[in-house]
Amino acid sequence: MHIGAGKLDVVERRQLAVDAVELTLRRPDLGRLSDWTPGAHVALTLPNGMVRPYSLCGDRWDPCTYTVAVRRDVDGTGGSAYLHDVLRVGDVVGVGTPRNSFPLVPATSYVFVAGGIGITPFLPMIQAAAGLDIPFRLLYIGRDIASMPYVDDLLTGPRAEHVEVHTTSDHGRPDLAEAVGPLTDGARVYACGPADMSDVLEDLARSWPDYTLRTEAFARPKALETDEPFTAELRRTGATITVPRRTSLLEAIQTAGVDILSSCRAGSCGACETPVLHGEVDHRDTILADGDVGVMFPCVSRAREGLVVLDL
Repeated sequence: MHIGAGKLDVVERRQLAVDAVELTLRRPDLGRLSDWTPGAHVALTLPNGMVRPYSLCGDRWDPCTYTVAVRRDVDGTGGSAYLHDVLRVGDVVGVGTPRNSFPLVPATSYVFVAGGIGITPFLPMIQAAAGLDIPFRLLYIGRDIASMPYVDDLLTGPRAEHVEVHTTSDHGRPDLAEAVGPLTDGARVYACGPADMSDVLEDLARSWPDYTLRTEAFARPKALETDEPFTAELRRTGATITVPRRTSLLEAIQTAGVDILSSCRAGSCGACETPVLHGEVDHRDTILADGDVGVMFPCVSRAREGLVVLDL
């Protein structure tokens, strides 16, 4: 099932970095768009039928435009290549209603850690934190300056003193423990970037108060060598399906002919949220905690012990 709440025109296209472009979208009648909050994303339905989610990174107080930035993913499935090579000003894309599975929660201070195109959700978060006069720091990590979207805007803008840029080509990987540093009571750390960066922060977070760290991934988790086949019972449909080791539950459901809403297929957008009636879930998304029950995201998560019963 494709997500598409409306058709928007591509009204501006800007090259942000060697492999990243910014697209500005607007209704043909110049009408108001749905409101959104920092951390939100929208799913774009491209003219070729592909559906891809992207973080909103423009001015959330502009009621008539949405802005997204897209990095070309050479190992991807073609969505970013289409946006870079084919989509142009004047083209039309389907756009879903904004969803937010990476919300900015109240805190005494924020540390934002961005890797490459992971900078996008933090642009409106920075604007919000500054507007509320809440202290924040941004650590922006990239291969080199030429590959880092918005880096010039950040380093020359009014909040440049809160921004630290780290290029791995010049300095290697940063020491994230040192970069994040001691946290004040009530602080929150937000991270968006490659899985290895998030993994390091999640290890550090074991010594932090619960819920200090919030992460958003932009890559589908890899299958684990320890994965085993399992069975999924679709209660309302009456189907029972076997999910192989290297097949996602979402793929197995769709192969069985059952329609289910999906978008990112990386466990970060929340579109495929599915009620669980029975069974223990191995949550591999970036939204739910290990102890959460009653729901799962079948694009990445699996049954922990052989069987899961879904309200499908």
